[in-house]
Amino acid sequence: MRHIQSENHSSAHALGSLRARCYQQFSSGNRQFGYYSLSALADEAGAPLQSLPFAIRIILENLLRHADRDDVGETLSKQILTNYPDRVGRDTVPLMLARILAQDVSGIPALIDLATMRDVVAQSGGDPATINPRIPVDLIVDHSLEVDHAGSNAALDLNVALEYSRNRERYTFLKWAQENVDNLSIVPPGAGILHQINLEHMARVVFIDDSQNPPLAYPDTLAGTDSHTAMINAIGVLGWGVGGIEAEAAMLGEPLSFILPPTVGVRLINAPSAAVTAADIVLTLTRRLRQAGVVESFVEFTGPALDSSALTLEDRATLSNMSPEYGSTCAFFPVDAVTLDYLRRSGRDAATIAMIEQYCKLQGLWRDAQTPEPVYSRVIEFDLALVRSSGAGPRRPHDHVALADIPESFLSVCPKAASTPSSATANAQFSHGAVILAAITSCTNTSNPAAMIAAGLLARNALAKGLRSKEWVKTSFTPGSRVVSSYLQSSGLQSHLDEMGFHLVGFGCASCGGGSGPLRPDIQTLIEDKQFMVSAVLSGNRNFEGRIHPLARANYLVSPALVVAYAIAGTVRIDLTREPLGTTHNGAPVFLSDIWPDNTEIRKIAQDHVTPEHFESQYAGISTGDARWQALPSGGTTLYEWDDNSTYIRRPPYVDDRPPATERSLHNAAPLLILGDSVTTDNISPADAIRPGTPAGDYLLSCGVSPAALHTFIARRGNHEVMMRGTFTGGRLLNELLPDGPAGCTVIEPARQIASIYDAAMHYLSNHIPVVVVAGLEYGTGSSRDWAAKGTRLLGVQAVLAESFERIHRSNLVNTGVLPLQFEPGVTRHTLGITGGSRLDIEIPDHMEPLSWVNGQIHTKGEVKQFRLQVRLNTTHEEAVWRKGGILPAMLDQKSGTR
Repeated sequence: MRHIQSENHSSAHALGSLRARCYQQFSSGNRQFGYYSLSALADEAGAPLQSLPFAIRIILENLLRHADRDDVGETLSKQILTNYPDRVGRDTVPLMLARILAQDVSGIPALIDLATMRDVVAQSGGDPATINPRIPVDLIVDHSLEVDHAGSNAALDLNVALEYSRNRERYTFLKWAQENVDNLSIVPPGAGILHQINLEHMARVVFIDDSQNPPLAYPDTLAGTDSHTAMINAIGVLGWGVGGIEAEAAMLGEPLSFILPPTVGVRLINAPSAAVTAADIVLTLTRRLRQAGVVESFVEFTGPALDSSALTLEDRATLSNMSPEYGSTCAFFPVDAVTLDYLRRSGRDAATIAMIEQYCKLQGLWRDAQTPEPVYSRVIEFDLALVRSSGAGPRRPHDHVALADIPESFLSVCPKAASTPSSATANAQFSHGAVILAAITSCTNTSNPAAMIAAGLLARNALAKGLRSKEWVKTSFTPGSRVVSSYLQSSGLQSHLDEMGFHLVGFGCASCGGGSGPLRPDIQTLIEDKQFMVSAVLSGNRNFEGRIHPLARANYLVSPALVVAYAIAGTVRIDLTREPLGTTHNGAPVFLSDIWPDNTEIRKIAQDHVTPEHFESQYAGISTGDARWQALPSGGTTLYEWDDNSTYIRRPPYVDDRPPATERSLHNAAPLLILGDSVTTDNISPADAIRPGTPAGDYLLSCGVSPAALHTFIARRGNHEVMMRGTFTGGRLLNELLPDGPAGCTVIEPARQIASIYDAAMHYLSNHIPVVVVAGLEYGTGSSRDWAAKGTRLLGVQAVLAESFERIHRSNLVNTGVLPLQFEPGVTRHTLGITGGSRLDIEIPDHMEPLSWVNGQIHTKGEVKQFRLQVRLNTTHEEAVWRKGGILPAMLDQKSGTR
């Protein structure tokens, strides 16, 4: 549907207003534009703009442009400009976004919620057609691809056919939305990954509101329903990942509210050595920044390496992409000449590029070698010359490991492999450490032509030496856009990847998101019978245990070229820096250094083949879809016609079940689960296959679904009955209430009855016993899965008590009405002695300031312990949303005038 700009700036010229005083115009080409001048604001405030980080300048412009809003006002922007360091952690920023980016996993539930809100409005006598996004929303279908077929030229067509067959109900719902929801654009399956499409095509850098006269220019800002949205920071666009629920509120006109964060400057110096890739850099950087503690901070890149040719724009995108892995909210690169060069190479028109340059220079958003370095909250220097070839693993993306040390890292999690024969020979036999999956996948690296070209050249060089992928390795190639396939075809490199087994199998997240598909039956049987601990290698950004494939207990993130190398080796128990990958036909050893691509050739191929024509042709008509998409049913009415028999799309209940607005204290609450550190959203809300014999599987079987068609949790996120039954059932989730028990189970106290988590939750609900989840550090790491919070809420969990929270999941909990509570430093579930038999009382006052402390009691076997908890409601807005039972009830109350 068309994009509708709802904001009207005519009030900017009210006599005497701050906006009026800062409103100016400029000409670019033959067009005139209006803008709100940061220089004018700086003059009025009597403070220098150049000392502020660039990302904060973008926030300042947003506050200035919306200074007439009651929740912004005229003083906030001046306060931040005048004394940013002192305002960090104190001021609440209500950011009015330019647009929303969504993928299907979170986007479909968000649209289901919108359809549900239309029902509620219609039932109350209102006009459901008024429930539309108020800012542009782009939804890219990219998370549903599964690699069922690989290693053949037919794999692409076979996988796409299966994708449409499995997801017909979901895609038909999206066709309804495409026809009936304003301000929504949908990119059908098969185009690529949302972050790469955003970078290559959608990012505006400077947004233009043509409804104003003259058109109003302002910085492009966005939130995305995927944690890696921060990849777009590489092009000077400020944006980051949020939960689908938070994105829904922004769609409907609510600000994205957050506490003003500190900004950590990462000063990049020198240049990387010839054999180092962007993947090596970002994996090294991820460990460094995770250790430095940048969670919930802005990260902004600076330093002399930005003024040289040390990093391309695509290299920058790789660094920004993995912002969630090092924990920052964003990872920002200011607009500069490298940005403009990329815009030209990716097919943006010359007039737009000229306007972007002029606007950024006028607004102090342009950086070059003469620009003073901003004053940051702190600065971390990162020497690119010290980076070496490396990977991350075997279980976390910030577990950086030098390439030579990967065999040792595997032995640290599989010590029994040391007593078995090494498989690091040309005539290797299958054993511990075998690589069962080698996937060139994910926007992190497939957006980088140098990385993709290097993989193709390494495959070519290896084939010339007589090397092939091991026969037990499932190889696959899923690029993040069709542009990649286009330039690899034109350069001839795709043929070498095909011969090595890396045939194109689809365009989407695939293996990086857990859609790696089945193994060969004989390989799976071998692993299960012999209980081998096996590995996956991929060029993605997430490698949590159980995410990539249930049988891959060790997972390594490496560059695309190294993915090819490990497919040839067939094992991670090989030191690629000194052991041969194999032998030539004549028996001569072949080392990685013998086939490693030359940078000069990589640059020449990129110059000749990564051209604007590829971008222009591949993005023409991107929303049209293929014949399968066009054949799906379309039309319908303003109200979605729910199918009570659907097992994919169901009307959710959480807007109908609202808690009391004031009384939210907990009395006699029972722990539903007690968990450890670094609990991921993958384990809270898994994405893997739904199995018979589980609550979700048995529910679907009772609905008449065949065992072969149970599909995956990632596909059935439009059905709350499935998703709540799957919550907390991740295969690697250790519930300390039942450490040796079956996955997905817990203990009902005081009877000590073992039950599925779903059944236990229903037991407590029916007996009116509130439940909580207790956890350790970094609760909710990983993907921005809104169902990890929605499922928690539907199980009746009223609060999560943890030592710390990851940013997005904490926000998701609040927006579903679940209270995040944080222990005092040094206090843990262990020091408090919380067990399954404990009962908790937590007193919540009727009103709280942000980040208040509350008192609680723990009753365990007649003993009572007093303790304190910090309420992780970071803003007054979050407290209001939580008291309403979540963002959707809050939005509905606002529309009905009962807020």
